[in-house]
Amino acid sequence: MVSVWERNSLLQADHVVIGAGIVGLCTAYYLKQRFPAQRVVVLERGCIPAGASTRNAGFACMGSASELLDDLQDRSEEDMLALFLFRKQGLERLRQLLGDDRIGYQAKGSYELVMAQGLEVLDQLPYLNKVISELIGNEPFSIDNESISRSKFSTTNVLAMIRNHCEAQIDTGMMMRSLKEKVMRSGIEVLGGCTVQSIEEYPHRVEIICRQLGAESSFRFVAADVCVCTNAFTLDIIKGLDIVPGRGQVLLTKPIPHLPFQGIYHFDKGYYYFREYQGAVLFGGGRNKDFETERTSNEGLNPLIQADLIEKLKDIILPGRDFEIDLQWSGIMAFGATKEPIVRAHSSRIFLGVRMGGMGIAIGSEVGFRLASLIP
Repeated sequence: MVSVWERNSLLQADHVVIGAGIVGLCTAYYLKQRFPAQRVVVLERGCIPAGASTRNAGFACMGSASELLDDLQDRSEEDMLALFLFRKQGLERLRQLLGDDRIGYQAKGSYELVMAQGLEVLDQLPYLNKVISELIGNEPFSIDNESISRSKFSTTNVLAMIRNHCEAQIDTGMMMRSLKEKVMRSGIEVLGGCTVQSIEEYPHRVEIICRQLGAESSFRFVAADVCVCTNAFTLDIIKGLDIVPGRGQVLLTKPIPHLPFQGIYHFDKGYYYFREYQGAVLFGGGRNKDFETERTSNEGLNPLIQADLIEKLKDIILPGRDFEIDLQWSGIMAFGATKEPIVRAHSSRIFLGVRMGGMGIAIGSEVGFRLASLIP
């Protein structure tokens, strides 16, 4: 139940955004830029976002060489390049919005470890460099095999390394804190502990039915329109969309003395990724080892994949080195039949910015900008 004061002053807004991850906060920010005199409210079910905005590896990435080539198996060159450009534009927008110092941005590039089963990627590098340089003005990839021994990776497993000069790393905890501070300084309200159960649309308004954390009864938030930015959790609110949740497993070692590498790394078509973080190794991925189990929006650890990550740490990344695991966690992503996000009007008053395809850090700010631009 609600009081008249709550109904008339607190539970009405011009624009409501559901989801306080990177997409939701950026959408709210750009809505406020467009409509500075109007009330913009963000609803978030938890104290912090429950998806992947702060549960990733902190890669500012646009795709490894093997991942981009794999995309061409079921999509056109034009589509592959368009998504590459989308990611580039998103990262540029994020940097412009918050500043490099506020997101821990380090433009050190990235590296792809090439194993025996993926050596054919080396033959395709001239092609990728040609089509991408025509798009962005410079060649992104070069071979850097000297880094294998310098980084002390397994020379039995790692047969080549590809440098990607376009990628970088960020601190996503710092990024999300900075983004939330900027959003709230803009006069946007972010309300946590608010689970959206459904949305009802009427000719001149939408009503967002919510349940407050710990409360038994529901209440209604009334607005002129609503932007849904809940990624893999969108199906809890709107049915029938081409969205498949995908859980990503991550672990962090304790600091390792004299760790011989820095920067960010990929292998196996981008399904595995790792980086140095404060002298430790942050390692994630392996979803392709158990796709069926990882098609879930439930948090939790997958013992099969976590064991696989530890094994690859021993055999490939840290051969002959002792290490201890400090943290293990998972993040929830969203995928579909294509890698393009859904950014469109669902109806005259409901708008969608969802399905980031595991690239929310790269494209999230651009999705938010484009979504806010759709609101009449």
